Amino acid sequence: MKEIELLEERAQFVRLETIRLIEIAKVGHYSSVFSCAEIFSTLYYDVMKISDDPKWPSRDRFLMGKGHAAVGLFPILADKGYFPVEWLDTYTRLDSPLGDHPDMRKVPGVDFSSGSIGHALSNGVGMALGGRMKKLDFDVFVMLGDGEMQEGQVWEAALCAASHKLSNVIAIIDRNGFQLDGKVDDVLAVEPIGDKWRAFGWEVHEVDGHNVVALTQLLRRVKADKTRDKPCCIIAKTVKGRGVDYMETEPGWHLGYLSPEDAEKARQAILNTKINSCGDAR
Repeated sequence: MKEIELLEERAQFVRLETIRLIEIAKVGHYSSVFSCAEIFSTLYYDVMKISDDPKWPSRDRFLMGKGHAAVGLFPILADKGYFPVEWLDTYTRLDSPLGDHPDMRKVPGVDFSSGSIGHALSNGVGMALGGRMKKLDFDVFVMLGDGEMQEGQVWEAALCAASHKLSNVIAIIDRNGFQLDGKVDDVLAVEPIGDKWRAFGWEVHEVDGHNVVALTQLLRRVKADKTRDKPCCIIAKTVKGRGVDYMETEPGWHLGYLSPEDAEKARQAILNTKINSCGDAR
């Protein structure tokens, strides 16, 4: 039970730090982080094989296709000791290593520099192939936005991963249903996502992306399965803006800024809204 409480608390920490860092930057992607906070916490505080050394060759890799959610990842990397916590206070400032998108050349613990969406899975496939050639044992976790499914390069990479039977590639789709311009399926329909990935030769699972119990159980099981001969896609059903009610499913908050007064109200909303282990808000 303490493990579950830790994962929930760390997800709450991600949301609160996101608000604080965007106060520094004066603009940012609140709702994009809020939909994947539990995915972040589950991976970094339970599932992934990592160490104090961000360059450890056998570490699990994490690549984030939706790089605009970096503001939620940076607090975790600092908490893990990959760089000084004080760096967070310089977020997006001149000469800061921490920008609006992650840069692996500047930020220890970042495995992939992402900006324009659609490239993460290709890079993840390359890392998995490289690890196989070097006989290294690690998994590659790639988090994708559902709007990212509209990128052709994603499907080229999916085809390649299946062709090479890269069972250590695990794609996690943050299926919050929204992108910059509105609802994903209004912009360019991507359903049925699961059937598409299966047709490309992937094993597919669906899970409540805010349920840390379900996420942990599924990710542990997928990671431990050494009999699978194909890559795995996990469709995490999430709510964009989860934790702050007026942001939820409101595309206008894909990029925005809260006044100091509204930021404090959002903090209180997050503190007063417990996303419990069953994925329900109360």
